[in-house]
Amino acid sequence: MADAKKKQLVYNIIDFLRTSSNDGTVKEDDKESLEVAVQCIAESFGVDPDSTEDQASYSIAPASLLSLLDVFLKTRAKSNPSSASTSTPSASTSTSNPAAAAAAAAPASGTSGEPTEADKKAAEALKAKGNSLMSTKLYDSAIEQYTEAIKLYPNPVYYSNRAAAWGGLGKHENAIADAEKALDLDPNFAKAYSRLGHAHFSVGSYTDAVQAYEDGLKLDPSNNNMKTALATAKSKLAESSSNSVSDREPSSGAGGAGAGAGAGGMPDLSSLASMFGGAGGGGGGGGMPDLASMMQNPQLMAMAQQMMANGGLERLMQNPALRGMAENMQNGGGMPDMSQLANDPNLREMAQQFMGGQGGQGRGA
Repeated sequence: MADAKKKQLVYNIIDFLRTSSNDGTVKEDDKESLEVAVQCIAESFGVDPDSTEDQASYSIAPASLLSLLDVFLKTRAKSNPSSASTSTPSASTSTSNPAAAAAAAAPASGTSGEPTEADKKAAEALKAKGNSLMSTKLYDSAIEQYTEAIKLYPNPVYYSNRAAAWGGLGKHENAIADAEKALDLDPNFAKAYSRLGHAHFSVGSYTDAVQAYEDGLKLDPSNNNMKTALATAKSKLAESSSNSVSDREPSSGAGGAGAGAGAGGMPDLSSLASMFGGAGGGGGGGGMPDLASMMQNPQLMAMAQQMMANGGLERLMQNPALRGMAENMQNGGGMPDMSQLANDPNLREMAQQFMGGQGGQGRGA
């Protein structure tokens, strides 16, 4: 029959095994076999891991076997700063093999700021737990695990994984910083380029995203995910460039009034008719259009300004038909049908003459 100390050790070993099964350390296919082993160990030592009584008697929580092992290894490293304190090479060894003597006198791992093997193992366990939390979209908790892992062992994989967690929270600037740190530590880490590309894409930096994906594909040319992401980033970059050019160019509506005559010329009268008809709704039937709407029409205002600046209005009023139309309006006769005006041969001839003198400037510019 095992004594209390052995039972306590077995209880906490079982706790470690079950924790490893739940945090993703153990593969899914091995979990069932591990649980069978746990039951066999518990039965052999007379321990019930599901008993609250045994938990109160044997559990060392909130500590764990892994944390105790870590403390032990660090304490041992401090108490034995070099292998020279436990074994002194003989004189013959020192003279016959200087390299062996130097190795024997080298400081133990961890004393020069480098992570110990225990640190690396603990960091891997934290990373595995972070990965498990990522799979359930608990990004805040995953970031905590990766951060603790980085404190023990600044590994590019941990920075890259934390970049993914930042992305899950929508904090893409932080993701960029972590991905770049991962690449500082390992410039050949293709996945970090993928993380960096995604983060840049998410903040709209499509040029940087394209660059990151292209750099990653140089290292991993068969990565289909990065190929797809690169194509999407290039498409977005082209789209944003096109929109930027469109914003700088004048809109098609603003130039519509002068399309028939170029800069400062007489507009196409059929277009003018449609503008009047659309402005008031009553012009086609001989009624007066809505002047307020006409004054707010940018095409019409641009046309009027061009005509006044180039003497077009004065020449228009010299035409008998238009002068008669103006007199008719002054006497309360209303607005004529603009579509009929557009088809008036005299007005069309005048417009052609006007455009012949003015329109060439716009077409040649």
